[in-house]
Amino acid sequence: MNVMFEERPGLHGFRIGVVTLDAEKSLNALSLPMIEAMNHQLRVWQDDAQIACVVLRGNGGKAFCAGGDVRKLVDACREKPGEVPELARRFFADEYRLDYLIHTYSKPLICWAHGYVMGGGMGLMQGAGVRIVTPSSRLAMPEVNIGLYPDVGASWFLARLPGRLGLFLGLTATQMNARDALDLDLADRFLLDTQQEDLIEGLVQLNWREQADVQLHSLLQALEHEARGEMPEAQLLPRRARLDAVLDSANIAEAWNALTALVDDEDALIARGAKTLASGCPLTAHLVREQIRRARHLSTAEVFRMEYAMSLNCCRHPEFPEGVRARLIDKDNTPHWHWPDIAAIPVAVVNAHFDATWEGEHPLADL
Repeated sequence: MNVMFEERPGLHGFRIGVVTLDAEKSLNALSLPMIEAMNHQLRVWQDDAQIACVVLRGNGGKAFCAGGDVRKLVDACREKPGEVPELARRFFADEYRLDYLIHTYSKPLICWAHGYVMGGGMGLMQGAGVRIVTPSSRLAMPEVNIGLYPDVGASWFLARLPGRLGLFLGLTATQMNARDALDLDLADRFLLDTQQEDLIEGLVQLNWREQADVQLHSLLQALEHEARGEMPEAQLLPRRARLDAVLDSANIAEAWNALTALVDDEDALIARGAKTLASGCPLTAHLVREQIRRARHLSTAEVFRMEYAMSLNCCRHPEFPEGVRARLIDKDNTPHWHWPDIAAIPVAVVNAHFDATWEGEHPLADL
């Protein structure tokens, strides 16, 4: 199952729930059994009056969670091209239910987001009540590489970033450091990688019967004070004005051309992003622009319902299976996109990704 649950005894009979992603070799990529197990255990703990707080973390020094385990999903897509596999309906529904549960959790839920935090890892992290980043944190939505799109609630948080930074991150898979995450309100606290056990021990020692929120705040504040000297320099806000100007285009094809023209730019971060986009999926670029536009005034529940339709439709179309084949299975890094010209992708194809692939009530109507 590759996920572990434990309870640390605290004062006055309270306990701290600890969820540990335990698939270190795959950088703690989320499988369906892991998602189902977390969904169940988090609900059990939410209903247990003696569970005071939950910590969500990942094993190994490299990653909290580098995304979802999509290989089996793509195998199912390739077996019946043009159809939505039953595995996809189940995987995305369960994953988004888990993410939404975290967003609406009734108890303090602390996510320790060290190392790589990508795709599905961002989905887990962004709903947490306290999102902790460290000097090793590298946050990103890299779906442009595999012909998917930034899901797991990314429509919501990318749409709410300043200027066109959300669009830039969705198009380029650029990795944010801890300072960036804090600047963009994608993280709450900065601690050292070595302080995780100090945090858990501090949680165990809190008196959860009286002013627990004040005590938790003081604990986090004290630990963060020790870590401030290791804060990395900001990468994104200092570049915002330039990125806003580059992506100030009437349509996504113009934005694509403006950004990919910078592959030899003197600014290494922008040049790297331009190169990623140039080899990325043109259909994904359309979806990123459209999901951000549609999500600006949606609730988180509405976003997850929208993304469920998008994800199932991505399984019906050829780009997602081809991207995973090229990047993760054969690893030839030469995806043959069905729509290689961003300007030639029909609007109807983009809009069709938002259409229902089911009969009757939305499968996530109860969120």
